[in-house]
Amino acid sequence: MDRSIGASLTAPRIRIVEIDAFERDISLRLPFRFGAATLKKAPQAFLRVRVEDERGKTAVGAAAEMMVPKWFDKNPALTPAQNVDQLRGSIRVAAAASLEASAPETLFAAARLNDMETVRRLPVNPLAAGFGPSLIARAALDAYCRLAGISFFDAVRGNLVGIGGPMLPGDIGADAASAALAGLRAGRSISARHTIGLVDPITDGDIVDPVGDGLPQSLEAVIARYGNRWFKIKLSGAVDADIDRLARIAAVLDRLPDYRVTVDGNEQFGAAEQFAALLARTDSIPELARLRAAIAFVEQPFSREITMDTPLGDLAARLPFLIDESDDGDDAFARARALGYTGVSSKTCKGIYRSLMKEIRIKAGSVPGLFLSGEDLTCQAGLAVQQDLALASLLGLSHVERNGHHYVAGMQGATPVEKALFAAAHPDLYEHGADGPLLSIRDGRIDIGSLDAVGYASGALPDFEAMRPLS
Repeated sequence: MDRSIGASLTAPRIRIVEIDAFERDISLRLPFRFGAATLKKAPQAFLRVRVEDERGKTAVGAAAEMMVPKWFDKNPALTPAQNVDQLRGSIRVAAAASLEASAPETLFAAARLNDMETVRRLPVNPLAAGFGPSLIARAALDAYCRLAGISFFDAVRGNLVGIGGPMLPGDIGADAASAALAGLRAGRSISARHTIGLVDPITDGDIVDPVGDGLPQSLEAVIARYGNRWFKIKLSGAVDADIDRLARIAAVLDRLPDYRVTVDGNEQFGAAEQFAALLARTDSIPELARLRAAIAFVEQPFSREITMDTPLGDLAARLPFLIDESDDGDDAFARARALGYTGVSSKTCKGIYRSLMKEIRIKAGSVPGLFLSGEDLTCQAGLAVQQDLALASLLGLSHVERNGHHYVAGMQGATPVEKALFAAAHPDLYEHGADGPLLSIRDGRIDIGSLDAVGYASGALPDFEAMRPLS
């Protein structure tokens, strides 16, 4: 196969010449329950990637992501440790495949080739296999931007990433791609959509084990501190329990003059009829009227094993539905649309170019009502949250799920030097906490103007020397 791309004469070609992988442990201040899993700790992966351009100049870039068990692969036969090892394996295989490439490629072509090769080599599902390639793609883009002295926003809008050519899916034209990218505009702030986990206390009276670290635990304390007006409610799939919990949540949210919510089924509903029963119960309870009217969309109610065989039917006329875990390939959104879905998630752990291609399809297409939504995977303060926020903002999203700051206090595990560097580089994004910088949310919004910096949304790099090599 011809590995060249020929997308744009202005798109530079780079070669990845060095990859170092590290990790550090993260313990949650609060347990985070989503679907059938409760997360209390997980390692965070960090990549340091050196790229070389065609003139022989080099630069280093970085990326980071939590290795969250029981999301990428929810097979109950696998332990959380085995889930994390899947993600470590993806990083190793993707790194080996990247370093084997001999010819310089555009950033887009290199990422696409690496993703396909890693999926081919690894006997795991595409979401888990794509974890390593997604990190390498971000770090390589960061390195190129530093080499060129430009921001992530400029690199994407000018299509210096090289989206086009034979690596582009057949339903996207290169000219349409460049035109769509040129029209992207990042905002200076974005609304934070607060995640309400399945075991999160709703009121202060629900708190059984006070953390006592000065940060909010309950939903009502979150609202008092951060001023959120957007929320994401996790559902369990047990209709009676979900209805009871929704009523308790509504009692708090209804104190606000206005609010919007999304609801996340996390693959917990066994059939369309089961979710329809939940909606019917919701519609019949007066105390849930405001919350029901505030629902913007429903996220991934059915398991990925049955989603693509389960038409939404009448549900699609009642609410917009979005796929997340079922979004595991280029054609996933098109297949889901045929079933009644109109939305698809953007997550940096799935790959930044996949998010950009979704936006290109939506902008260039003729189907009204399609939408992207920014969803979190416990993005941590520092590189992970900054790169995800930058992508969400450039995609034109007005709100994005943010949960890492609630379940983990600040830049846990980072050295004082690293914390100081990130706080100084991004004073709008962070506020001073007892143990270093904390994500700053005021009136429900996050200021992100400082992300328009040389590199991929970060004026600082992690302290790699203080981390341990990837296990």
